[in-house]
Amino acid sequence: MVIAQRWLDEAELSEPNDPNAIALSTVDADGMPNVRMVLLKDILPDSFVFYTNYESAKAREIEGAGKVAFAVHWKSLRRQIRVRGTVSRHEGADADAYFASRSLKSRLGAWASKQSQPLGSRAELIAEVARQTARHGTNPARPPFWGGYRIVPLEIEFWADGAFRLHDRFRWLRTDARAAWSIQRLSP
Repeated sequence: MVIAQRWLDEAELSEPNDPNAIALSTVDADGMPNVRMVLLKDILPDSFVFYTNYESAKAREIEGAGKVAFAVHWKSLRRQIRVRGTVSRHEGADADAYFASRSLKSRLGAWASKQSQPLGSRAELIAEVARQTARHGTNPARPPFWGGYRIVPLEIEFWADGAFRLHDRFRWLRTDARAAWSIQRLSP
């Protein structure tokens, strides 16, 4: 986790936009994979954290499978990290604090959006934002349907570009969250 945080810190100095953007992969009830970009908001000593609407398609898939994978690629650093692991909700004070740190319009948008549900028009969405603004005012609390997820890694691969495509790849692997890590160098 220390290496992941160090790489993210370095990316924040060189990536032009969203150095914390990760491609999050889930599977639906039929085993069909899905991937979308989300923003990694924290790297804890034991997990990675992002936030979303608990009623979204991704949340339904997360709740169903209990496992996810993600990749982050920093083109400017010529590095990437791949992670596979288990996932659980991350709520309470941390989620409240993160929600409160978002811009007012983003907080009101969270209340207004029925994420992943069909929407008739943009005008409908704007009208719902206005309704939620009138209802919640200028300091809306975190919605009960919105919060975080903690990804506890069982596998992490660090990849760094090498000359002549002789990349450095290291895989950290463990059988469960309490097990010790085994580390392997992988062929490029």
